[in-house]
Amino acid sequence: MKLLLINPNTSDAMTAGIAQSAQAVAAAGTQIIAVHPSFGPLSIEGHYDEAFAAAGVAEQVRLAQAQRPDGIVIACFGDPGLEAAREATHAPVLGIAEAAFHAASMLATGFSIVTTMTRTCIIAERLVQRYGFEHQCRGVHGTDIAVLDLEDGGEPLTRQIEDVAREALARDRSGAIVLGCAGMSALCHTLTQRLGVPVIDGVSVAVKFAEALAALGLGTSKRGDYATPLRKTYTGWAAPLGWPD
Repeated sequence: MKLLLINPNTSDAMTAGIAQSAQAVAAAGTQIIAVHPSFGPLSIEGHYDEAFAAAGVAEQVRLAQAQRPDGIVIACFGDPGLEAAREATHAPVLGIAEAAFHAASMLATGFSIVTTMTRTCIIAERLVQRYGFEHQCRGVHGTDIAVLDLEDGGEPLTRQIEDVAREALARDRSGAIVLGCAGMSALCHTLTQRLGVPVIDGVSVAVKFAEALAALGLGTSKRGDYATPLRKTYTGWAAPLGWPD
């Protein structure tokens, strides 16, 4: 089985780290193909960044058609480009936020999200509403850790995330923590041990969900709004991405 893992930012180091976390939980026969867009921001920390990241996700799904991946994971908590990716492929496409919310709702009656910059908390809240988890998500909490700082990691950063998570569990009366950034994936096991509650990394659960859907022979519906994109010409820098070539 081949899973395409798209890191929507353009950081080589973060792409490699996310790929390592994905491969660690993947089944023995699963190949993780990790890519990032050829353009766009080094980190995604707002709506402007996300607009370019979504286009970059669409680019990578379009370019990967010849490889015929069995499943696709979009490894950014904003799930940028998720709907476009589903239009562009028959394979199941999982965003890590949507996957994490589903997993958390199966493990606890209420969960809290711990993310990076406080300015992105509203974006996470809107995702919760969009996916219909308002009753399960009891709070979204920022750590004000820049996304690229997660590449270096280290105990002080882990402790900072842990402290915010502990406060969230107590304040929200939650039973689980959802990590609100793909760059936090390497910290999942440590935080689970320290906090004593399920800590959900969206990258890991999205990989397992994608494997399960692909193994069941299930793919994205091509009826309605997820039908294959209409044949048309694109111009400018997007000219090679028109459907089809």
